[in-house]
Amino acid sequence: MIYMDNAATTKTKKEVVDEMLEYFTILYGNPSSIYEFAGKSRDAIENARNIISDTINATSDEIYFTSGGTESDNWALRTVAKAYKNKGKHIITSKIEHPAILKTSKNLEDLDFKISYIDVDEYGVIKLQRLIDEITDETILVSVMMANNEIGTIEPISKIGKICHERGIIFHTDAVQAYGQIPIDVRKMNIDLLSASAHKFHGPKGIGFLYINDSVKTVPLLFGGGQEKGLRAGTQNVPSIVGMAKAAELSHNNMMNKTRYEVSLRDYFIERILREIPFSRLNGSRRNRLPGNINISFQFVEASEILALLDMKGICASSGSACSSNSSKPSHVLISIGLPEELAYSSIRFTISDETTKDEIDFVVNNTKNIISELRKKSSEYNSYFTK
Repeated sequence: MIYMDNAATTKTKKEVVDEMLEYFTILYGNPSSIYEFAGKSRDAIENARNIISDTINATSDEIYFTSGGTESDNWALRTVAKAYKNKGKHIITSKIEHPAILKTSKNLEDLDFKISYIDVDEYGVIKLQRLIDEITDETILVSVMMANNEIGTIEPISKIGKICHERGIIFHTDAVQAYGQIPIDVRKMNIDLLSASAHKFHGPKGIGFLYINDSVKTVPLLFGGGQEKGLRAGTQNVPSIVGMAKAAELSHNNMMNKTRYEVSLRDYFIERILREIPFSRLNGSRRNRLPGNINISFQFVEASEILALLDMKGICASSGSACSSNSSKPSHVLISIGLPEELAYSSIRFTISDETTKDEIDFVVNNTKNIISELRKKSSEYNSYFTK
């Protein structure tokens, strides 16, 4: 099996699993209990908080543990909306956000908030002047993802944050795809809230965090006990928190080498595909993209057919966001960058990791090339194109 869907989830590193195990079977105390045994769990949580805060230049008391990216995104938008509604009820986001942001935004519209959805250019980069033009005295929050989950485009986060801070507006970024892939400094990048999810950077599923700058007013996500400074009640998932911190440590300690390796494989993959498969198109920016992201449209064929045949060859890829994989609609991201529906329906996302090899890349490219060729032979649209 060749796994090329690392934007959907990643393999949990062995070092991460090893770090977690003793918190299941040996140090299993409830961190809210007062005896010494439970104190070891509390210490593990706070150590994890310190590790994670260091990776983004935050302080440990600005890190809140959640169940993952979707919860963090929901909490970010909802806490600002509720805490600042007396100041204004206008929020700005982009048209290519993850469903966790877009659907939360739609829900806030039902609660009488006004949401502006900003256009992006052909590469998926947000149009900064459009953002500026949409800002009003009622604007309380801007939420723009750091890097897109489907096409990998990296947004100008520092510039967006500067625009917001110059106008007294809170800035949130969904960094679920970016964290562990590219350097992040919440101070230099003018970020007030940031979402991340461990399973995107070789950590366990079901755990993530939300960074909230200590100047931002908050409201509780869940009511009950006093966990997470009283903002998210419920017994903390100690093994997963410990695992996430270990994954964060590993990804950041090796980021430069990991990035260099993935970029070389990514560019090799793209060059071979575009050179050897006619009527193929790279979606997103050629250079300003996540190290492991490749999204390509193959004209005249359906992505679902390609994926089924790749699967038969033991190759795992996707047609876009795993969270939208059951949707029959074309990708909202690809439509937003100007692709016609037929190209949006023919797009495949391959996402690699530092465990991907060049031999695997060659195997995938060769098989993709053969599959596209065979499918096009059966395509009436493809055949009619040459008989016009």
